[in-house]
Amino acid sequence: MSWNVLLLPLPAGLVSIDDLPADHEPPPVGSRADVHDALRAAVPGIDLTDPAWGVLLGPAWGIELGIGEDDPVESVMLHVRGGTDDVLPVIFRIARALGCRPFDCSTGDLLADGAPAGWHAFQTFRDGAVTPDP
Repeated sequence: MSWNVLLLPLPAGLVSIDDLPADHEPPPVGSRADVHDALRAAVPGIDLTDPAWGVLLGPAWGIELGIGEDDPVESVMLHVRGGTDDVLPVIFRIARALGCRPFDCSTGDLLADGAPAGWHAFQTFRDGAVTPDP
């Protein structure tokens, strides 16, 4: 089970996805080559052996990056697993490197830098879902 965070190029001042006009179409993140270069610069330990699916491992977490087959890249989906808050700065570092904003797919909210509420809510849900009843 993973916490899914979608990275999209959205306006910097946007507070909520609901504030976007109905006809808004975000620009692409960039070419596949540019996305790979930005990811390698932001998180040097990333494995991009599969150009459509990156993997980044931290001390107590892992992130799989769904980059996709399209060129240009329209968005990047982060599948986050683990249990420590030190993954949050990495998510924001990746988002900034790609010129994107992180969108929490479980809450429908944009993530705020330094605010772990969505990550904590996911962990609570996950732990309840995978822990058997006594």
